[in-house]
Amino acid sequence: MKKFDIPDFYKSSIISLIKEKRRDEDKKNQNFTPTKLDFGPVEFLIARHFGFCYGVENAIEIAYKAIEQNPGKRIFLLSEMIHNPHVNNDLQKRGIQFIMDNHGNQYIQWDELKSDDIIIIPAFGTTVEIENLLREKGFDIIQYNTTCPFVEKVWNRAEVLGKQNYTIIIHGKAYHEETKATFSHTIRNSQSVIIRNINEAKFLSEIILNVRPKEEFYSYFAGKYSANFDVERDLKRIGVVNQTTMLASETQEIADLLRDTMIKKYGEENLKEHFADTRDTLCYATNNNQSATIALKNEDADFAIVIGGYNSSNTSHLAELLSQKFITYLISDASKIYSDKVIFHFDLNSHKEIKTENYIPQKEKVRIAITSGASSPDSIVDDVIRKLLSFFENTIDINTVLNNAFGKL
Repeated sequence: MKKFDIPDFYKSSIISLIKEKRRDEDKKNQNFTPTKLDFGPVEFLIARHFGFCYGVENAIEIAYKAIEQNPGKRIFLLSEMIHNPHVNNDLQKRGIQFIMDNHGNQYIQWDELKSDDIIIIPAFGTTVEIENLLREKGFDIIQYNTTCPFVEKVWNRAEVLGKQNYTIIIHGKAYHEETKATFSHTIRNSQSVIIRNINEAKFLSEIILNVRPKEEFYSYFAGKYSANFDVERDLKRIGVVNQTTMLASETQEIADLLRDTMIKKYGEENLKEHFADTRDTLCYATNNNQSATIALKNEDADFAIVIGGYNSSNTSHLAELLSQKFITYLISDASKIYSDKVIFHFDLNSHKEIKTENYIPQKEKVRIAITSGASSPDSIVDDVIRKLLSFFENTIDINTVLNNAFGKL
């Protein structure tokens, strides 16, 4: 695996060591059990996989190189680099300006850009329309393009399938930058429709099986299908790809449902003519992080902390998984842990930050499950652990705990 040159302030003393030791012990990534750090009155159960993924580290390396290599020049990001406020804020402090927000509302108009400005494409990628616009204005869209390679893998697979006359079903959030980009790239070669969840997949299945009249497709999926989409013509051959930050298990559930639908419609002997196997497009990092989070659920903990941006799709999915078993607090950083009595956290139902009191139970030993999203720096996870540790008396020295967990360091 390639090692990226990311700023030291995103690295950590605790988490980096844990990850290094776990990699040495499990080179094939087959052990998803959490790391247990026992400090006496408090024990942390830390997910096997979490934090910066390949695509995020790649994007961060390119962005900071753009700053280093272009002193005095104006540097712009199309939108947020990744969905993490600390990374985005630091880039802005270093002079990078955002052209638009996550929803496409522009802060800076295209005609305000100059030919010698530097444009960075974020990790989510961007639409074909914006790529073409930048080319027309003479900007280099290759050198500082930070699009995640696994997002591009989805685009490439969709292109191949499109040329084979498959319609692409995109499992994703229609408003998300990555899904917008994937849809834009996909419709160059095929018809496409975006579905959000298994319920929408069931609706689509009923359309394919003629349980529902085909006209209902156009109203139900309004704004989420390609131009000139014809239900009779375009749902005979399909393949499923996803927004890489969605739950891999949900994508697979959707794919299995639509696969069974095509078997019912055309017979198992004709399946290959009507359904493309796209399991190879699932992002390994997202899958590993989610599998490690599911493994956390097999443990006993008093509550869980998930660290990441509130608008991060992959982070919210980790919080959803853990909330099935534990009281779960999604926080952006250690500052949200106001004291041993008060924590501010993002509520997945109201989509607002709320305050909870007495979140740490009064008991002899407290167990806390911890993970973080793919765009959250390890240094922030360190800060959270140290903050929580400060609320407990008579804890074991951290070096001793690490030695106990991994042997002599």
